[in-house]
Amino acid sequence: MVDTGFSSFDTMVDKANRLLRDVEEAFEWPKERRKQSYAALRAVLHPLRDHLPVETAVQFGAQLPTLVRGVYYDGWRPADTPVKMSNEEFFARVRSEFPSDGRAGLRRPAVFRRHVRLPALAVTDQGAATRTSRSWRRR
Repeated sequence: MVDTGFSSFDTMVDKANRLLRDVEEAFEWPKERRKQSYAALRAVLHPLRDHLPVETAVQFGAQLPTLVRGVYYDGWRPADTPVKMSNEEFFARVRSEFPSDGRAGLRRPAVFRRHVRLPALAVTDQGAATRTSRSWRRR
């Protein structure tokens, strides 16, 4: 546990670190690659946020640890969302923001499941994400 001298900050840092550790475990990266874990997380969060309808993006963001929530909202322009993109376009954007080491693991959302409820989405013919009738669920 981090000791900043302010318990609320300690909790925020610990929650963010838990999510980054989950990223590291999912890719079998050592703790020394924490900056890479952060870059991978950011590379997934921004395209996801931009692809979601505004209300869904906000509901998703509200579940993130406080420090990660700041990363998620950084640079967001709600008036420009949702960005229509196919699955391949989505993953191309992720790859452009985080060139991987050849592993396609960034396609696995399981890392988030312990931290947030993932929205049940359907992609329309035009590539826009919309919420389906299924409720938000925790896996």
